[in-house]
Amino acid sequence: MIKRVVEIKNVITKFGSKVVHDNVSLHVNEGEIYGLLGGSGSGKSTLLNEMIMLLKPTAGEITVLGKNVIDISEKDALYLKHNWGVLFQSGALFSSLNVRENIDALLKEYTKLNQKTRDDIIKLKIELVGLKMDVLGLYPSQLSGGMIKRVALARALVMDPKILFLDEPTSGLDPVGAQEFDDMLYDLRNMLGFSVVMVTHDLDTVWNIVDRLALLGNAKVVAEGKLEEVLKIDDPIVNSFFKGKRGLLRRRVCGE
Repeated sequence: MIKRVVEIKNVITKFGSKVVHDNVSLHVNEGEIYGLLGGSGSGKSTLLNEMIMLLKPTAGEITVLGKNVIDISEKDALYLKHNWGVLFQSGALFSSLNVRENIDALLKEYTKLNQKTRDDIIKLKIELVGLKMDVLGLYPSQLSGGMIKRVALARALVMDPKILFLDEPTSGLDPVGAQEFDDMLYDLRNMLGFSVVMVTHDLDTVWNIVDRLALLGNAKVVAEGKLEEVLKIDDPIVNSFFKGKRGLLRRRVCGE
C-alpha cells in the first residue's frame, strides 16, 4: 500500500475577500518528487507555507507525516521540524553567519550533539550538495546564486529529513545551473529516500524529475497526476500552461 506523506483535504484560504484556495485537495506519496504548479497568484507558495505551519488556512485539513498541522501540539510540531527540511526561494541564509554556522544553526537548535559531531555532519552535507570544504568559512555575500541554493539545500538536509519542501529551487539559476540542481536533487532523493514537495515554474524540472504534480488555477486544483495524465486533460489552464509557445513539453511528447 502506498503511504501518503502529505494529505490536503478541502482547504479554503481567504485573505479578506480574496479567495486563494477554494476546496483544494491533493496528496503526496512517500518517496516521490511532487510539483506544485500554477500561474502567479494561484496560491502555490501559500499552500506550501500552510504545509510547513507558516500560514493557517481558513478551513480544511492538512496532514504531514501523519500529523495534523492545523491543530497541532507543541510535541508534534517539534517532531515535524526534526523530520522535514525547507529551502526557500532566496535560500534564506543568515547574512551575518558563514556557511558552516548557517548549516550548524539547525543542529544547535534541535540536537544535543557536540561540536565535532556537528562539524562532521556539516562536512558530509556540503559534500552531498557538490561543494568544497573551502566554502565553509564564506558568508552568503561571497557566494554565487547557485552556491547559495546548494548551501541552503545542505542546511535543509542536515537533520536527515523524511520530506523536503522547496519553493522555486531553480529560480534565478541559468539553464546549466538549473539542470545541475535538478540532477543533484533527483540523485539525492534516490540515494536518501526522502519525499519532495516543490513549487516550481520550471517546465524542464517538471519534465525531467517530477513524478506527479498538481496544477492550481482559479483557486482550485485544475489537474493532478503524472505529467502524461495531466497533458491529456482538455482544460484552458492546462492548455495555456503546458501547450503555449513556451510550453515545449507538447512538442517533446508529441514529437512535433
